[in-house]
Amino acid sequence: MEGAVVRFEIGCRNADAISNFYKRVFNWKIDKSPMGAEVDTGTDSGINGAITALGHEPHNYVKFYIEVADADKACEMIKAHGGAVEIGPIDIPGEKGRFAWYKDPEGNGLAVFEAPAKGEIK
Repeated sequence: MEGAVVRFEIGCRNADAISNFYKRVFNWKIDKSPMGAEVDTGTDSGINGAITALGHEPHNYVKFYIEVADADKACEMIKAHGGAVEIGPIDIPGEKGRFAWYKDPEGNGLAVFEAPAKGEIK
């Protein structure tokens, strides 16, 4: 559904340490991945996400991803209404969709996510 928040991402320097923090504090199920870890919050009403150690700036950030039908068009709308696109749109390897990071007119950093053509969010 366009406009729904579908994912979050927590950036850090040390994915293992931050993963342990969130496991202990919120009892999240966290599985290692190549860039950090995938997070299952274990709730029916919540969303899942990732803990990411990029290995370069930015190290510390939090993003939530808003689903859109077309990342390019969403970026055009963001710019037309006073926002700024920081990164992307970028294809996610393995045909897992596309994303872009942007700042709203107040400077808040968020992201848009375009699901793969088959409509599945992986």
